[in-house]
Amino acid sequence: MAGEKVVAQNRKAYHDFFIEDTFEAGIVLTGTEIKSIRQGRANLKDSYARVENGELFLHNMHISPYEQGNRFNPDPRRTRKLLMHKGEILRLHGLSRERGYALIPLRLYLKNGFCKVELALAKGKKLYDKRAEMAKRDARREMERALRERQK
Repeated sequence: MAGEKVVAQNRKAYHDFFIEDTFEAGIVLTGTEIKSIRQGRANLKDSYARVENGELFLHNMHISPYEQGNRFNPDPRRTRKLLMHKGEILRLHGLSRERGYALIPLRLYLKNGFCKVELALAKGKKLYDKRAEMAKRDARREMERALRERQK
């Protein structure tokens, strides 16, 4: 999209989860954190979101400390508040409480100067689901390879 710069992606989420729906949320950051994000020093691996007391929080996202910052840099893995409308948060809370569903961040990006997180309502995959998906991907790759060979 125009005006968006993707800083971090959670590629493993597509392997580990079935993505049901996606949402956009703002994120509350300190000054040195946003500077570090602008340098592309963020990681979404193993992070998740949770509704607590009617507010949405992102847990376990790593933002590397800003090098030019001072000794008061915040903890890289601190819990960060996400910004969404109250109705959306309540809806997410209801959906995420269903058995097997989780709120997983898919990507962190800058949009019109603001940092945003794309959250997904996801259902965990079982091992056999992952194997079936890998088998489909391998079969598709094999068919494409055969077609290319045939065209030569």
